[in-house]
Amino acid sequence: MTLTARLKDRYTVYSQLMRLDKPIGTLLLLWPTLWALWIAGNGRPDWTLVLIFSLGTLLMRSAGCVINDYADRDFDGHVERTKLRPFARGAVSKKEALLLVAALSLLSFLLILPLNRLTWLMSLPALFLAMSYPFTKRFLALPQAYLGIAFGFGIPMAFAAQTDSVPAIAWWMLLGNIFWTLGYDTEYAITDKPDDLKIGIKTSAITFGDYDVAAVMASFAIFTAIMAAIGLSLGLGVCYWLGLAVAAAMMARQYKVIKDRDRLACFKAFLGNNRVGMVIFVGILTEYSLKAH
Repeated sequence: MTLTARLKDRYTVYSQLMRLDKPIGTLLLLWPTLWALWIAGNGRPDWTLVLIFSLGTLLMRSAGCVINDYADRDFDGHVERTKLRPFARGAVSKKEALLLVAALSLLSFLLILPLNRLTWLMSLPALFLAMSYPFTKRFLALPQAYLGIAFGFGIPMAFAAQTDSVPAIAWWMLLGNIFWTLGYDTEYAITDKPDDLKIGIKTSAITFGDYDVAAVMASFAIFTAIMAAIGLSLGLGVCYWLGLAVAAAMMARQYKVIKDRDRLACFKAFLGNNRVGMVIFVGILTEYSLKAH
């Protein structure tokens, strides 16, 4: 194999490990971070922060995907949806994966160097959460809730970077994100439920059992209630409420999609949560834009 062909092969494998071809995870991480940046900045966030957090979201999600595949390297070959991932087909070594994680984490750290000390300090638990989540599937009954903390930690970090403080509203937003993540990632877990039962890992879909669909809808309802309370506490107007109402309707409609627990339908519902996050962001963006005028 020529050097060019070798480099092309490694690029393809690393891109697959990082899920660059599947941006849904990055978007589900990005939307709550953008909500936080706009609210923390009262509708006028520092655009340097928007760029840093957007790139950081991509890098850390990529690092999380690599460490996830490293952790699941002995399981993915037994799961229909993941049997062609790089580790499962023997296309990457453990050393390569760990070096890639280290490089992505280093780049993420370099990104936040211009930011304040509080943001640096908060990056440490953020890194720990991202790196440890894949291993929680061995012992936590609801690893999806842990993922919600990891996916939402950009919220308090955004407040820290924008305001050099982390007010109570940031932690309430994080709590809301935990329930939103628990909902949509349980939909994702339903698609793998038969395989996960065979290989013995833990997921919310398995823990909730016959109540998995009900748990998804309850999680979405709690998320909506928390976001409504946030809107009230901030005195937000009609644009925010319209965005939240549309998002709530979109989540409610997912019940019809997932109620029969069809694998492809549940995965489709999971993907639809990107639009939920986007609609809420559009509501926040429009609300603060109108206030500025």
